[in-house]
Formats: sequence, C-alpha cells, structure tokens
Amino acid sequence: MMKNLKYLFLLLPFFITSCITKKDVRYMQPSESLVINEEGLVPYNIPTYRITKNDILNLNIVTTPKGDAAQFYSSLNSSGGGSSSLMGTGGGAGTGGNMSFYFNGLKVDSKGDINVFGIGYVKAEGRTLEDISQELQEKVNENFQEGKAEVRLNTNGITYYILGDVETTGLSGEKVVHKNTLTITEALAINGGLNRTIDRKNIVIHRKLPEGIKTAKIDLTREDIMNSPYYYIQNGDEIYLNTRGKSLNGFGKDPVQTLTTGVSVITTALSIYLLLKNL
Repeated sequence: MMKNLKYLFLLLPFFITSCITKKDVRYMQPSESLVINEEGLVPYNIPTYRITKNDILNLNIVTTPKGDAAQFYSSLNSSGGGSSSLMGTGGGAGTGGNMSFYFNGLKVDSKGDINVFGIGYVKAEGRTLEDISQELQEKVNENFQEGKAEVRLNTNGITYYILGDVETTGLSGEKVVHKNTLTITEALAINGGLNRTIDRKNIVIHRKLPEGIKTAKIDLTREDIMNSPYYYIQNGDEIYLNTRGKSLNGFGKDPVQTLTTGVSVITTALSIYLLLKNL
C-alpha cells in the first residue's frame, strides 16, 4: 500500500502543473512596462486605416434639396433629388459579406483605384478615407457651388473575423461593428469573452496592409497591451484563438474536470499495477 501511495505522490506534481491558474485567465494584469503620460493616462496608439486592394467603400454625395447629384454621379439609391449614394463593404455576421454592398459598392480594383461614375478613376490604395474624401470633395465642388455639396466616404464600420477551435464556435465567425474605433477587448466582450480553454497569452492577429499581411502575437493577460497598435482592431483583421496545451490533453478546463481526470488516471494506473502484480 505504501508503494502505491508513493506512485500517487509522484503523479501529484503533474496534476498541479496541469491546472489553470488565475494568472492564466485574468485579463490585463498590472505590468511595469505599461507606458503612461505625465497625467497618468495611457496614450492612444490607434493606427490609421489605409485602403487596400479589394476593399469596398460607401460613398454618399449630399447636396441641397434643389441640387441633383444623381445627374452628375449616379442614380443609384438616390432619394428626393438631394442625395446620391454609392454603397459598399462589410457584411453581416455569419453571412460571409453583405450582397447589396458587394454588387453596388465602390470596389478598389487591382490597380488600387476606385471608379466613381461622373468623376472617373481615383487612387485609393494606401490612402486614408480622409485623403480620398478631400480629393472627391474638390472634384464635386467643380460641379456644385462650394459649400452646397458634401462628400461622405466610409467603410461599412469595422469588419473583423474570429477563428478558434470547436469549443469557440459561438465566438468564431465574421463580425461587423459600426464604430470608428474598436479595441480587441471590446471586440471579445461584444461576443461574450473567452472561455478557459483559450490561451490568452497567445492571441494571433493577421492584419492586411497595402504592402501585404502582417502577423502579430499579443498577450491579453498584460495591461501593457494597451500600448500596442494591435490593441485596436482594424477593418479586415483576423483574430486567431489558440487552445491551451493543458486543455488539449484533458486537463485545466476547470477544477472539477481536472480532478475527475486526475482520479481516473490514478485509478487506471493502480488497476494496471495490481493486474501486472498478480500475473
């Protein structure tokens, strides 16, 4: 019997290390490397979104009630003779994109241009929405008295994607948020947060830039993540949730499951030991 207890004590450290601790699941724990300003505030580090090929944009040209933007630009979705709209981008969660926006939007072509009916081709790739809007506004002012027409160019909010394992099926998928800025903690909170199987220290983000795709790894357990540009989600970001190794081997999902699995392993080991002993 004492020999059997010896085996139990040998297995005990394994079960202890297989348990998930509070440090593994708590978000944004205090970090000495967190950068704050003289007022004790975390500076904003919001990256500027730059248009990439294959983006689809939403363009509205608003005029005075007597102005007829449609005759110069497009009759698409024109209402009351005072607003002409070219719509596009984004999509609904789980639908793989919005069909109306796809067919009616301003698509950034393989050369990085958009073709605005009545204006012509305008360079879009690598530029900000503000830059493109300013150029379009100048062209619109050529047809309307300055101050009588306004260009509004947008993406359809922020579209991002979450991909995890089978236990995050309720969280995975295409997401659309109609906000100007979105942090990763906000994005996850909107979708119910992360369960214990997800490795919060190993979240991977793929970000599409005009030059290509950039990959970053972030640690949500450290508060200095707020200093990272990847703390802010950009349109088109892909967020990959990795499963903990402890969860993959059956341990660490929750205390009860860890204990149950541990008891089962010990019981099996003792049964095999007694069986071999009696042979």
